[in-house]
Amino acid sequence: MDSSSTRRQATRRKLFEAAVTLIAEQGFSSTTVEEIAERAGVAKGTVYYNFASKTVLFEELLRHGIDQLTDALRHAADETAEHGGGHLEALDAMIRAGLDFVARHPSLTQLYVAELWRTNRAWQATLMRVRRRSVTVIESVLRGAVADGELDPGIDIPLTASAIFGMVLVTALDWQSYQPGRSIDDVHAALFRLLPVRTGGELAPPVRREAADGAGPRQVVEAGGGRHPGRTCQA
Repeated sequence: MDSSSTRRQATRRKLFEAAVTLIAEQGFSSTTVEEIAERAGVAKGTVYYNFASKTVLFEELLRHGIDQLTDALRHAADETAEHGGGHLEALDAMIRAGLDFVARHPSLTQLYVAELWRTNRAWQATLMRVRRRSVTVIESVLRGAVADGELDPGIDIPLTASAIFGMVLVTALDWQSYQPGRSIDDVHAALFRLLPVRTGGELAPPVRREAADGAGPRQVVEAGGGRHPGRTCQA
């Protein structure tokens, strides 16, 4: 990447950070291009050089932010698979990745969640597309879990994926705003305990995987019975 591209990316990042802070503080309509430029430490013309309008800037801000969230979810799932983890472990890792993202970008997440419920915005179609990419990552892991017997095959995968996506974002915002004294580990564990209910309606019977060689005490992995993935118990 050449130096001009690097500088432009750095400028756009500063504008995104300024815009998300101001809009979170005072709303989209009340935030001016002049204020965004001043907060970012650039000239007003620099805003228009990078974005055709304030609306385009905000649309790109939302797209950029949720693309980052999607990348974080996908990375969590891929990394789990690389280490030999199952699909429920991947879902667990994705929950943690989502919480980490919100903890780092609470204002952006708050704006995104608020804008999802509006129907008269110019960026609505963009929001739907980027949301779809995030939910698709979760759907893929759920399909794998069903195929491998980790989850009830009767679950509604699209609706379940949307529920998990929304659960993580909204719960994380509630945690940041109203329960900031709780640790991320505590919130993460609480959300994972809800996962079997969210994904199956009723708890699916545990998938029992016995040691192949029969040596020693039999180890059983409770993959669908509400225990944390990967834990074993002595049968």
